[in-house]
Amino acid sequence: MKIPSRRHPAAFTLIELMAVITIIVILAGMVVGGLGYVNEKQAREKAKIQIALLSKALEEYKLDMGAYPGSTAAFGGATATGAGGDFSQVLYNALFFEGYQYTSPSTPPSNWTKATKIYLPELDPRNSKQGWVTASTAATPSTNLKIIDPWGANYLYRVGSNAQNPDFDLWSKGKDGRHNNGTLSHADNRDDVRNF
Repeated sequence: MKIPSRRHPAAFTLIELMAVITIIVILAGMVVGGLGYVNEKQAREKAKIQIALLSKALEEYKLDMGAYPGSTAAFGGATATGAGGDFSQVLYNALFFEGYQYTSPSTPPSNWTKATKIYLPELDPRNSKQGWVTASTAATPSTNLKIIDPWGANYLYRVGSNAQNPDFDLWSKGKDGRHNNGTLSHADNRDDVRNF
C-alpha cells in the first residue's frame, strides 16, 4: 500500500512577508515625503502669487491716492502703526475696507480722504475662498482683519526709508515663521517669500 505524500499548500515564508512589508513601508515613506515637498512648493507659489497681486493693488492705490498705505503722506504727516513691520491690517483697510465703506449704501462724507474703490476683491471676508483673511458670515466686514499668508501668519509690509525697495517691501516669513530685520542673508530669512 502506498502512503500518499502530504503536499503542503504553497505559502509565503516569514522572510518573504517581511521583505514585502519593508518595501511597502519604504514606498509609503517616499510618498509621504513627496507630498510634504509638493505641499510646501504649492504654499510658496501661492505666497508668490499673493505678493504679486498685493503689489499690483498697492501700485493702483498709489496711483489713485498719491502715496502708499502706511506712508506719512498717506496719513496726513502721521505714521501708521505696525508692530515689527506688521502693517497687514493697514493693507487690508487700504486695499479693501475703505473702498467697501465708500461703496456701501450709506453716503460717504463729502470730505472723504480714504480709498474710493476696492483694490483687491479677494480680501472680502464674506467670500474668502483663498484664505487671505479670516472668513466671516457677518453682513458687514470687520475693520480689524489682517491679510494672512499660506502658513497662517500675517504678511509684513514696510514703506519709506526703512524699505529695501525704493517703493515698498512686502513679504511672508515663510514656513518657519521667523524673520530677522538685521540682514537678508540671516538664517531666519532663508525661506522668506518677498518682493525684494
